[in-house]
Amino acid sequence: MRVALVQLRCTSEPTENLRRAVEFTRQAASEGAQLVCLPELFRTTYFCQRESPELFDLAEPVPGPTTDALARVAAAAHVAVIGSVFEHRAPGVYHNTAVVLGADGTLLGVYRKLHIPHDPLYFEKYYFTPGDLGVRVFPLAGWHIAVLICWDQWFPEAARLATLAGAEILFYPTAIGWHPAEKTAHGASQYDAWQTVQRAHAIANGVYVAACNRVGIEDQLEFWGGSFVADPFGRVSAQLGHEEEGLLLFTCTKEVIEETRRHWPFLRDRRIDAYGGLLKRWIDPETL
Repeated sequence: MRVALVQLRCTSEPTENLRRAVEFTRQAASEGAQLVCLPELFRTTYFCQRESPELFDLAEPVPGPTTDALARVAAAAHVAVIGSVFEHRAPGVYHNTAVVLGADGTLLGVYRKLHIPHDPLYFEKYYFTPGDLGVRVFPLAGWHIAVLICWDQWFPEAARLATLAGAEILFYPTAIGWHPAEKTAHGASQYDAWQTVQRAHAIANGVYVAACNRVGIEDQLEFWGGSFVADPFGRVSAQLGHEEEGLLLFTCTKEVIEETRRHWPFLRDRRIDAYGGLLKRWIDPETL
């Protein structure tokens, strides 16, 4: 499968952000992409840097304006699309949601972000209800893909569940960056940790991992870009820089998955009889 990641610089004008996302999607299709992934919450600047009730007005239903626009370009360009929406599900119920559209524009389904962060300048728990659909896998063009979102990428459990449900490529639409005051001292190591944990998901599960980030300074955060694809061996096969917008295109092959899993049979050797403790928040001493 030929996949494309769109690394965007988002502005304060939602209509312009959507227009440019559509243009990048058309370009990716013209360059042979079969599936295009857009960054997390790409239609707006990253509004979760502050807690303001009026910002809930940015939310929209699914299907809604963003989904409809992506469906039109998907059908016109004959390319599948992974989009990201601030979903207004019901009064007072909002989600950070990924939509998966087929190459005919059909809405194949949604995934709602499971893990919701709450850190300085990432006040997502104020806005988003945790997802209630679990980890979902979508059949697409002879492949099975899973979409997880940003903070989900730090949790091996989500990647494993997706793999066990048949996913061959894990997509992570993302909005992550540096606090400017920390960049000089910690920026390189923060990015390295972010990439390393996702490469580990690729290795441990024998799958492709594709992480799609945004770039640019928005309010108090500098988004670090660095969108990349890791193959099932954990090798970074394609990567964008930290500052420029652009398309990253890469071809995933099932043969690499098969070959890697034959030599690293981690799924074969899992001790599923011994993992009951993973369902606990913490294993207290008296239960050991």
